[in-house]
Amino acid sequence: MSWRQTLLVAWEGLIQNKVRSMLTTLGVIIGVSAVIMMLAISAGAEAEIADQINALGPNLIMVMSSFSRSGPGMGMGRPPELTYEDLEAVAENVSGINGASAEQSTTQDVKAAGTTLESVSILGVTDDFPAVHALEVGSGRFFTDEENDEANKLAVLGYSVAQELFGETYPIGQQITAGSVRFTVIGVMAEQGSVGGTDYDSRIYVPITVVFKRFVNARFGGDSVRVIYVSAESESMMDSVMTQITDLLVERHDVDPDSPDFNLTTQSAIIDTQASTTETFRNLLAWVAAVSLIVGGIGIMNIMLVSVTERTREIGLRQALGARPRDVQRQFLLEAVILSLAGGLLGVLFGVGGSYISTTFGSMRAELVPLSIPLAFGASAAVGIFFGYYPATKAAQLDPIEALRHE
Repeated sequence: MSWRQTLLVAWEGLIQNKVRSMLTTLGVIIGVSAVIMMLAISAGAEAEIADQINALGPNLIMVMSSFSRSGPGMGMGRPPELTYEDLEAVAENVSGINGASAEQSTTQDVKAAGTTLESVSILGVTDDFPAVHALEVGSGRFFTDEENDEANKLAVLGYSVAQELFGETYPIGQQITAGSVRFTVIGVMAEQGSVGGTDYDSRIYVPITVVFKRFVNARFGGDSVRVIYVSAESESMMDSVMTQITDLLVERHDVDPDSPDFNLTTQSAIIDTQASTTETFRNLLAWVAAVSLIVGGIGIMNIMLVSVTERTREIGLRQALGARPRDVQRQFLLEAVILSLAGGLLGVLFGVGGSYISTTFGSMRAELVPLSIPLAFGASAAVGIFFGYYPATKAAQLDPIEALRHE
């Protein structure tokens, strides 16, 4: 028999049991779609983390306090503090930077023009904040270094906060009250949207000195900051900038250069760390999907063995009419491959569709990995060949006479 004739015979054998054939492909469909969707979810998680970190600004260096132990066996002590004075020293003495900024936040109810917004994020920042984080002022202006030093009660509204508080009214020059402190609105940030779960349009920016004095000073004491953000002029300048920052803070804090009380990290370092974490998660998901695919292959083999038993007389009749053992083997192997490829095709459609639905309508971001489609489809074909070989060989080895006698 030619390959074309064998394929037609295999196809006829499958469509005679349409329901059973469809149910047999379910395992492969689930396995293939699981491979595509799980890799897409893993890639989406990595992309979400990268977007959130990159949204902080270009060529960003983050200076953070290091945790230190208070003594042998004493556990973790309070971390040494970075201060607002450290920030000013970095901004004044480090070359090759676009600016340096720090943040101190509080959450307050905000009132303006008869409207009250509850639990609004008030972010105390410096005048370099827009440059460091690559943010733009949509209208009005940002406060200056002098206004920050004088702790002037000025506010720059996020885009959505301005809309909710003032609607169609021009907000520049208007008054708002955050907690018990009145601010004059001098600007509105350009619309940014949400990145990595942070809504940049729902925040209000005020001078960091005001936050120190009026909101967090009594609670935390001093002018400590959690992180100092420094934006290098270019990626090639980052090593030089990090060296300058390290030397400056070692001298200011009077600490051993080999064990400073602070550490520096970059966006790429954070992304790499997160990527190594999600890689383990991705590998786990891939193994789960692979197991689903193997289970689907076992289902194909099981059904093909049942089919060989049910069609023993048919096999004997074909052999009596001149079909060779390899023709019989080829027929049943093609049936298994057709089932697995059909399941693979449907699995690809469900996997791609599921990834799209997850991103568009769900809360979980999924980034389709193009390589996952041929990988999953090829795996389904391999499953069909591997798990279909034994039933096909068993059918080819049937004795024609015994097969014709089979009831």
